[in-house]
Amino acid sequence: QVQVVESGGGLVQPGGSLRLSCTASGLTFSRYAMTWYRQAPGKERELVAAITSAGESTNYAEAVKGRFTISKDNAKNTVYLQMNSLKPEDTAVYYCNAVMGYAGEFYDYWGQGTQVTVSS
Repeated sequence: QVQVVESGGGLVQPGGSLRLSCTASGLTFSRYAMTWYRQAPGKERELVAAITSAGESTNYAEAVKGRFTISKDNAKNTVYLQMNSLKPEDTAVYYCNAVMGYAGEFYDYWGQGTQVTVSS
């Protein structure tokens, strides 16, 4: 049984920092590319940051470049999202997604989300 669990969300003041964690179990984590998405109230879910299975390449949304950093620890089955210089517009539910394509099959797993609120 695959489980993807996010943690680390909370309330933070503008300019502050948070680190989100996402731990996956029941899968071969080192084979999965990992992506953080977010969804604000009344808006569509959007990609925030992505990292390849071995962690050698990353990609960021323009809105978070230079402020957020994604990293992956395959030994701990965990992906992180370090968020600095947070802004009120970063307020959203943040979701972790694990994807892998192998032998013609596509594997796609989601966490339940963690709330991030940036407010004074």
